[in-house]
Amino acid sequence: MQSALVSVADKRQAFRRLHEAGCFVIPNPWDIGSARMLQGLGFKALATTSSGFAWSQARPDNGISREMALLHLAEMVAATDVPINADFESGFAADPAGVAQSVRLAVETGVAGLSIEDSTGQAAAPLFSVEEAVERLRAARRAIDRAGPDTLLVGRAECYLVGRPDLQETIARLQAYANAGADCLYAPGLRTRDEIAAVVAAVAPKPVNLLVGWASDLSVADISALGVRRISIGGALARAAWGGFMRAARLIAEEGRFDGFAQAAAGNELNAFFAADLDARSK
Repeated sequence: MQSALVSVADKRQAFRRLHEAGCFVIPNPWDIGSARMLQGLGFKALATTSSGFAWSQARPDNGISREMALLHLAEMVAATDVPINADFESGFAADPAGVAQSVRLAVETGVAGLSIEDSTGQAAAPLFSVEEAVERLRAARRAIDRAGPDTLLVGRAECYLVGRPDLQETIARLQAYANAGADCLYAPGLRTRDEIAAVVAAVAPKPVNLLVGWASDLSVADISALGVRRISIGGALARAAWGGFMRAARLIAEEGRFDGFAQAAAGNELNAFFAADLDARSK
């Protein structure tokens, strides 16, 4: 499936402009249908979700192969007219050379940006050392500069997600990643206004991505006022969809009831949206 007449270069330029001022929400679809729906709702950029995609393939988060991820990225880029940012996990490699190879392949799919995490997946040592993480980011930067220099590189500090919610360590890592060539900084797990403001100030003027993957009393306006440039939601929409599915299915399986469909989307509404969307793509 090929998207409309928006080139990869145009998408990458538009994505960079979004990071220059203001604050935008970059929601996370997990397949073509959810991506087209979010684009239709007016979002200016989208980001993949490693967890949402993995669940759609009957796998746990971090349970997909590099090949699966690359095919998914290519499919999402081809199906949309807005920039796609790749949740590229830890680069599907431990060493800098492997990260560079993975990043080159990701850039070739046409993504407008990609993130590299500093998590190892090992319980005993859940994070790469700062020195190792910096070398991995530098390798990613070099690969992008050679393969698609307009592609945005996002450096992620996973401290809060691996049970090390240390703000000072997080800031030190993000600053090191900024110096290593990251264009945007991301520390998933920040929740308080003070934490968010501290990270924004520490890496300024580079833009910060904030994850809001839970029910939060912070609005987009609140987050924008803290200086955040972009807001992602990770696997939250996928979890919301799975939540509705599981509640309705369990009611049928356990109680023989069908009232779990009460808040289901109307088939006519979905058919109308996707028919109009398909027609627009065919012109």
